[in-house]
Amino acid sequence: MSGNYATETVLADTDGIARAARILRDGGLVAVPTETVYGLAARADSDEAVARIYEAKDRPSFNPLIVHVRDVEQARELADLPHTADVLADLFWPAPLTLVVPRKAQAGLTAAVTAGLDTVALRCPDHPVMQALLAACEFPLAAPSANRSGFVSPTSAAHVAMTLSGRIELILDDGRPCRNGLESTILAVRRDNSWEQLRPGPVDLDALHRHYWDGPIDNAPPSGRIEAPGQLASHYAPGKPVRLNATEVASDDFMIGFGDVSGDCTLSGRGDLSEAAARLYACLHEGAASEKPRIAVAPVPNEGIGIAINDRLRRAATPPDQ
Repeated sequence: MSGNYATETVLADTDGIARAARILRDGGLVAVPTETVYGLAARADSDEAVARIYEAKDRPSFNPLIVHVRDVEQARELADLPHTADVLADLFWPAPLTLVVPRKAQAGLTAAVTAGLDTVALRCPDHPVMQALLAACEFPLAAPSANRSGFVSPTSAAHVAMTLSGRIELILDDGRPCRNGLESTILAVRRDNSWEQLRPGPVDLDALHRHYWDGPIDNAPPSGRIEAPGQLASHYAPGKPVRLNATEVASDDFMIGFGDVSGDCTLSGRGDLSEAAARLYACLHEGAASEKPRIAVAPVPNEGIGIAINDRLRRAATPPDQ
């Protein structure tokens, strides 16, 4: 059980960001908005601070964290970027794209950040608050999603408070839901420049590859190791059974609709996948808070960002013991 802290929510203005930087410098925890979901930030070079992330989230120690950096230059201080990763970072960062790359031995990151692996997950976030916080810190920030491990990810300050109030010092609130609403795409780039997608997300790797490179993506076969967040079979769980691809609703279902299938709440009445991604976790939070014992979700096309939506829904529907 994490220690008891008087968690405060403050505006993500200049004063709030400066206060957050001071807390982080002293080894504390701050929830901060990004373009994907809210992250739980701590300094990535401190054993004690990173241990507090795992404690506050009840996160298993074998599940690595994403390290957020200001820019490509800071990433190069922490990792040996294979050529393809270096090109991708130059072209696309800041973006909801995490690169799992070989870690530098002298990077100064605490071992718990990478769960003892020789790789590190790096991301340059595309959000003014997170970028301002990184600029105010002379150290990189480890920042997994700001929720209890395995539960629905937070896309608002209120979502963070639901599970982490009393466990962290501060929540920065910019007053808006997170823009993308889904965690970043995670791409492992090996030393031989082969690709392996570890988690689908807002960045469509197939489209990216077709636009910038010839030929198919040369993905390595899955290694079976947990190298990055979001790879556990059961994740993003609302705490009650979830039924997928539902076109009819039962009386005890909280129905999440999409397109022509209406519901108690709707991902997108017009069938827009980007809107559905942005609203997914808000709808799951609403279903979790409802009095109905089950959640049913309408079919979502498995294309574009719909692939990432269905990935999260499958994990939300998988019982925790699997």
